[in-house]
Amino acid sequence: MTQWLKNVARLARKEIASLARDATLMVLIAFAFTFAIYSVAKWIKAEVSNASVAFVDGDRSDLSRQLRAAILPPYFKPPVDVDRRDVDRELDRGRYIFAIEIPPRFEADVLAGRAPAVQVLVDATAMTQAGLGSAYLQQIFMNETLAFLHAREAAAAQLPAEPVVRVLFNPNTESFWFTSTMQIVMNITVLSIILVGAAVIREREHGTIEHLLVMPVRASEIAAAKIAANGAVIFVVSLLSLGAVVEGWLRVPLEGSLALFAFSTALYLFSVTALGMLLATLAPSMPQFGLLAVPTYAVAYLLSGAATPVQSMPAAMQPLVQLLPTTQFVTLTQAVLFRAAGVDVVWPQLAGIAAAGALFLALALTRFRSMLARQG
Repeated sequence: MTQWLKNVARLARKEIASLARDATLMVLIAFAFTFAIYSVAKWIKAEVSNASVAFVDGDRSDLSRQLRAAILPPYFKPPVDVDRRDVDRELDRGRYIFAIEIPPRFEADVLAGRAPAVQVLVDATAMTQAGLGSAYLQQIFMNETLAFLHAREAAAAQLPAEPVVRVLFNPNTESFWFTSTMQIVMNITVLSIILVGAAVIREREHGTIEHLLVMPVRASEIAAAKIAANGAVIFVVSLLSLGAVVEGWLRVPLEGSLALFAFSTALYLFSVTALGMLLATLAPSMPQFGLLAVPTYAVAYLLSGAATPVQSMPAAMQPLVQLLPTTQFVTLTQAVLFRAAGVDVVWPQLAGIAAAGALFLALALTRFRSMLARQG
């Protein structure tokens, strides 16, 4: 066992030196865990932000002007007055996401209790903005109309119950708190697969795998060295990114145990690097490896819960996605970093990741031994 570890350590140093000489991969790693994290967190928003609004005021009353004035940044841009005949053309051109039309005699009808309608046209091709923004506008118009009638307190008193909403873990519902950490998880996944796969295929394409075959090392030592070396690189840069970019640059507060997250990340890296090696043994060249790796990553990302909550997926799909280590790691990351969960809460996820890693490693070693046997 001692000799096995020594051989793995020597081979791992060779792997790290080989990776360090690959300028393209080093630049990719640096970019993925710095500017890529920041750009996704700051420039891709899940909430309504700076939505463009066209405004058609057919009433020109105090109430219509009050409704217009209530549409404020940062959710919406200042409304732009548009002629009613130009609304459809401007929406078709994509200049506005929302077009609001106040009908004539709107204020008079409100005061007379006739319940007039405000028309809100929505460009639903901007899906997130359209869905949330229309709900925001409905709430704004209701509040402003009640305030105009001095009826807000009376209306609240007539309700059978008053909801009191307390937002936990993210009180301002800032999406970048969530997207920055999830982007780290996704970058760990894709780079772990790519680095290990590239290391295996590079040996085969450059002919250096024959050098390994004549050395007194076993297939398990070669495989373990590639997994350990590339996993260690991703482990270090991911933790640095979490501390420097997410906590330092983006100012995202992380509540849970970083030690538990580090242990979980190491376990997850064991799983996905073993998957990367398995895929590399199935592909004879780098282009074919890419064709395997890209859909594997896409499926893992889309079904992980990082983009869409698992609870929103079809009921038949939900038990199946729980088998994926990426789904377990996303659940674990959210629980540990945002809800300060301990081992007593996340041990099922840790067990699931370990089981998947053991399965991938067993399959990868079997395929890797067969590949070396054919190569020899």
